[in-house]
Amino acid sequence: MWCDPRNGSDAAFQRGLGELGRISGHPELASLPWALWGHSGGGHWAGGMTLLHPDRVVAAWLRSGVPLFEADEKRPGIKPHLLPDGALGVPIICNPGTQEGVTVTDGRFKIVWPANKKFFASVRSRGGLVGVAIDPKTAHECGNQRYLAIPWLDACLAARLPQPGGTALEPMPTADAWLAPIEGGEAVPAATQQADPLASGWLPDEAIARKWSQYVADTAVADDSPPPPPTNLHLSGRELTWEASADLESGLAGFIIERDGERLAKAPLAGKNPFGRSVFQGLQYSDTPVFPLVPFRFVDDTAAAETQHNYRVLAVNTAGLESAASEPISRD
Repeated sequence: MWCDPRNGSDAAFQRGLGELGRISGHPELASLPWALWGHSGGGHWAGGMTLLHPDRVVAAWLRSGVPLFEADEKRPGIKPHLLPDGALGVPIICNPGTQEGVTVTDGRFKIVWPANKKFFASVRSRGGLVGVAIDPKTAHECGNQRYLAIPWLDACLAARLPQPGGTALEPMPTADAWLAPIEGGEAVPAATQQADPLASGWLPDEAIARKWSQYVADTAVADDSPPPPPTNLHLSGRELTWEASADLESGLAGFIIERDGERLAKAPLAGKNPFGRSVFQGLQYSDTPVFPLVPFRFVDDTAAAETQHNYRVLAVNTAGLESAASEPISRD
């Protein structure tokens, strides 16, 4: 029952940060604030750490798992948590899949949505900054959560990280907050909310509210920022290799290979991902890439012998946006 931080995982986490700080020459790791993002037992853990250390947690994204405020006889190794006043100022998102008790009410994960509702009600009824984003496409797998989680965490980090020279987290601004029905629908500015605001999920601002609306509808969170262009092209015989930086907004879907100014091929030819958008290096059930990692590599089997060719590579993200082309490389 590691998912209850009080069973030792809190201490192990903090000890690990201290050791990493010492080994890496960054001792500040032992005292820096945390942005926590957990799945399943990790969601339970991230929420539990928020309740235990609200002064250190910038924000917490809880995918398919939340802390318990009452005893669970099926999991005796998990004790009920208390909800301290300090945790009410920490932004939290509960992110269950719709097949975890919302639209599918039987099976192994049917208890997730009832637990999320209880957690939400407990925190929000006391004015806590908690929202709900139901993934409309999944059960317990992570799906496309990253496309809302990353901008939401970015917004919280931008608002709450200490000012230069400071150590305490900034209070989360609430003047521009939006409110949203926990089972989906239309988000509205908190200032215009007519019904009980504590019955609606809390969102930090209009930009995140717009992305929330897209996510809970079909997870198609919009993106207008193209990925970085590939770098360090290398050509050995017919084999072209390159390096690529992550596209944190939408992820890399693949690459376009140009030869002599014409589009030659795509890599991969057809992406596959049973758990969400098709990404170049694949996606596992738990939001990690498929191993071994797919290499940044293309073999031009159609290159004409004894002919010079020029190659460039473009990156494409999962929103369909293309990067600028890489610097060219020539084949003699």
